[in-house]
Amino acid sequence: MKKLIALTVLLLTTANSFAHYLWIETKVSGSIGQEHVVKVHMGEYTYGVVEEVQGEAFQGVKNFTLWAVSPSGKKIPLSTTAQKDHYKAVFTPEENGVYTLLLNNDQIDVIDYSEYDFGIFKTHYHAVANVSVGEAQNDTATQNENGITVKRIVTADDQVKLQLLFKGQPLAKSEVKLFVKDLWSKTLETDQDGFIEFGLPWDTKYILEATHQEEVPGTYKGEDYEFVWHCVTYCIPA
Repeated sequence: MKKLIALTVLLLTTANSFAHYLWIETKVSGSIGQEHVVKVHMGEYTYGVVEEVQGEAFQGVKNFTLWAVSPSGKKIPLSTTAQKDHYKAVFTPEENGVYTLLLNNDQIDVIDYSEYDFGIFKTHYHAVANVSVGEAQNDTATQNENGITVKRIVTADDQVKLQLLFKGQPLAKSEVKLFVKDLWSKTLETDQDGFIEFGLPWDTKYILEATHQEEVPGTYKGEDYEFVWHCVTYCIPA
């Protein structure tokens, strides 16, 4: 509990990369044979903060990988180009169904927050989004064997059903934050199988964030750390 309180204070009072998160933004519908644009942002959406690519915060987390996973499971690496406030990628759907967009970044320098009683840690970011092509539906892909991820489950109604996973296993009774603009947020908790379910009452963008602290020490670039702080986001555009 003491560490969680310290983390909350840090998120509200610091302006470095740890106080932010990465997310993928794209249109939810695509078409076979037509280029589809994907954007990678960094900041805090609910606070209206979107970092510029050349800023110090974004530069500290720019070594991410990005790919699309087709409905049949084909993994497509995506190259990015720097824009003012995001990295841009494009891909061209070739199948009907749900494409999953996945970002991963575990190449982030060790952070020492001992003075805040939070410790010395390494950050591992992950982000998920999806694109529907045609009428066929399928669950999103999960490919983060060493960290946290979220899987969207097909439902028969307009409810959003997600499963939170860590290293392929459900994260039960885990806190999840749902954000919209203008400082609105809602805290949810996964069930015993890692599932959460919620509606979308407003026609706006939603960003879900979940974190998990892995109590495993290690060394990265010659710097020792006490644990790994995992963070995943899932963006639902308006």
